[in-house]
Amino acid sequence: MLPISFSAFILSAWCFTKGNSISYDELKELKTEFAIKLYKHVSETENRTNLILSPASVAISLELLQFGAQGNTFAELQDALGYNIHDPSVEGFLHAADEGGTEPSPGRVVQLASSFFVDAGVQLSPHFVARVARWANSSLQQANFTDLNRTTAQIEEWITGNLRDGDVHGMPLESAGSPLSQVTLVSTMYFKSTWQKKFSFMDTQMLPFTTAEGSTLKVPTMHHTDEVNYGQFQTIALEAVSVMELPYLGEKLSMFLVLPSHKGTTLSQVESHLSAKTITLWANSLKRMKMDIFLPRFSIQSLFDLKTVFSALGIRDAFDPITANFKGISEQSSLYISEAIHKAEIEVTEDGTKASGATAMVLLKRSRTPIFKADRPFLFFLRQATTGSVLFIGRVTNPA
Repeated sequence: MLPISFSAFILSAWCFTKGNSISYDELKELKTEFAIKLYKHVSETENRTNLILSPASVAISLELLQFGAQGNTFAELQDALGYNIHDPSVEGFLHAADEGGTEPSPGRVVQLASSFFVDAGVQLSPHFVARVARWANSSLQQANFTDLNRTTAQIEEWITGNLRDGDVHGMPLESAGSPLSQVTLVSTMYFKSTWQKKFSFMDTQMLPFTTAEGSTLKVPTMHHTDEVNYGQFQTIALEAVSVMELPYLGEKLSMFLVLPSHKGTTLSQVESHLSAKTITLWANSLKRMKMDIFLPRFSIQSLFDLKTVFSALGIRDAFDPITANFKGISEQSSLYISEAIHKAEIEVTEDGTKASGATAMVLLKRSRTPIFKADRPFLFFLRQATTGSVLFIGRVTNPA
């Protein structure tokens, strides 16, 4: 199993407000709700295509920007994420989540990292430097933004080092060489793990898969029989779905697969009813069951310009050279975001890899041994068991 993701924010050239403390459970829900909102906005523009993104990677970038944002720029970032990074309870939760989710474990590597590449002429706020240095494996590096090739190579080298065997080619960092650019923020999320129980290569066979367009093709489909967490649910609009959890080694992280129960139900119908409460209900309501599991191998790469998505989330001032307020980063420069880019990759193989509570409900148990056969478009998300954090979320509409 090999999901790889990173996001990059190019800044051409931060306010401390104390909000009411929020509870651990509230923050878990806010983090999941951000992941769902991000996914929905991206999926609307990428209709009927394979899709993968890392909400955790995007969130860490917006958290770091909160350290340097002031005024309405800060308010928009806070509203989009749903929490204030300066709230001590928030900071404590996020540190615990990062440390708990990324601690070394046999057969599993999870790594969040971020870095500000700063032009030599920018004088940074000492307080900003101190906060960034303590946050989520962050760092500050000096760069020469008048030299496009050199700056791009420096950023790509950092990304490659943090994504290990990830491919950074095709990452559009052209604005990094603009004479107006002074700071680049890059965040990465790397994940590689083996399944708790591997699929056998001997059991993989070519089986039919019906794509979102209705065509049928044969794809390599993995198979095994195992006891897994499984459940059947329906949305508020009565679309039925089957949900299965496949744990990775150590069982701290799992992949959840969401398959419409009826072939006439489209993914978009299910996606429209996704919420943090729905995902939490699914995760908490699954029952241990022996399953016949059929899952296609798949490999997905996605590259997005997040400007439109962030605008839909209410982040607008940050991109405006006139209204952007990042004086918490540097009093000397008028900084603004000129680009917001996100790239994610995932590979699944045999080895591994405040809404109403009425949005979904558990249906009756099945009396016979059920079959989970992903032979048509399905959703997936990688979730951290302790915090509920969604590290990756996406869909498969065509494994080929």
